[in-house]
Amino acid sequence: MLIAIILVFILGYLTIVFEHPLRLDKTVPALLMGALCWALAAIGFNGGELSIVDTHEQLFNVASGLHVAEEGFAGTLLHHLGKTAEILVFLIGAMTIVEIIDLHRGFEILKSWVKTKNKKRLLWIVGILGFILSAIIDNLTATIVLVTLLRKLIHDPKERLWYAGLIIIAANAGGAWSPIGDVTTTMLWIGGNVSSLGLVSNLVLPSIVCFVVPFAIASFLPIFQGDITAKEGEELEEESLLSSKSMLFLGLGMIVFVPLFKTITHLPPYVGMMLSLGVVWLASEYIHPEEDFTEERKHLYSANKALSRIELSSILFFLGILMAVAALETIAIGNVGALRYLAEGLDKSIPNQDVVIVILGFLSAIIDNVPLVAASMGMYSEVIDAKLWHFIAYSAGTGGSMLIIGSAAGVAAMGMENIDFIWYFKKIAWLALAGFLAGAAVFLFLAQFLHPA
Repeated sequence: MLIAIILVFILGYLTIVFEHPLRLDKTVPALLMGALCWALAAIGFNGGELSIVDTHEQLFNVASGLHVAEEGFAGTLLHHLGKTAEILVFLIGAMTIVEIIDLHRGFEILKSWVKTKNKKRLLWIVGILGFILSAIIDNLTATIVLVTLLRKLIHDPKERLWYAGLIIIAANAGGAWSPIGDVTTTMLWIGGNVSSLGLVSNLVLPSIVCFVVPFAIASFLPIFQGDITAKEGEELEEESLLSSKSMLFLGLGMIVFVPLFKTITHLPPYVGMMLSLGVVWLASEYIHPEEDFTEERKHLYSANKALSRIELSSILFFLGILMAVAALETIAIGNVGALRYLAEGLDKSIPNQDVVIVILGFLSAIIDNVPLVAASMGMYSEVIDAKLWHFIAYSAGTGGSMLIIGSAAGVAAMGMENIDFIWYFKKIAWLALAGFLAGAAVFLFLAQFLHPA
């Protein structure tokens, strides 16, 4: 049964990879994969063929007693669904706020600040914005904001794909050095493995290198030469509203407020995002976007319309992928989950920890980096701010850029711009690899001075 679950995961993954040749929406195999992995796990568990490991590393099987085993399985499934729902609620909240800003044409204000039509200069502007914003409002939200902005600036979908691909690299690099920039750094921060100051001081320079190297290389590519072709009538068709500036600053301000809320209350980020969405929604109900604003036109700028514009297929894609990975994390091989077994096997077969962590970076492009980091947190017992923890934060945070589905930022951009997996692999993956390896080299070089043996 274990082999069957792994085969379902591999088959589902390959179907997602080849969604365009197969002419099949990636959400379909993701949902099937997530449901089938858990269905096979349940059949194997109830038949006594499989054991499962819960989040407290407690082993359950039919030998534990029927009632205890059923409660253990149900509790583990509910836990993983809850952790997945946290991400989905956060994503829905962030996307809704962005759509409300867009309905009020708030991004026209940002667009007006970007005066350049030069492709190369624009690449660096959006890259720097992505790098900085992701450290403040997390890489996922920063990607959503910037892809939305790109739609205002670049009307050619093929050109926009290149910018969106590079934004994924910038956002993941920017999120790696901030305790609130990526879910994995947040995990390490909350788990007491790294401090805010330690993370920033050790990773900001490697992260900058990880961002700068691919952007410097991309600057010489033909696609980024010349000027952007303006859409005919572009200046006339998109004008800012009376509410544009207010909703832009309120929306982005409330997104920035989420990590502050988390720091104050110690509640999960999705609670802060719910509060932020409520505030932005409330403001959108009473603000007047136009001079002669009437009740009949209110629906054009409502949060309900914003919700209808959200890509629900990408939300369901997240659900399927994360639940499938959770199934692999739950089914036991020996006394540990399958993913932890894989991580520990790597650690035993490769004595050099640095090489293991680099491999973890590559794995994070294929498998969700959350369970990989969770596994590494259970494998090692180094003190806070040890070199190991910072390198794990860097590798897991930036390694996911090498594949489009390797990070939350990539999946969000994939859903918003319909980026093809194969296209990204051919055009962007090698740039992400160059940045990842360059940043890793800088980290290891600096570690000789910051963490002498």
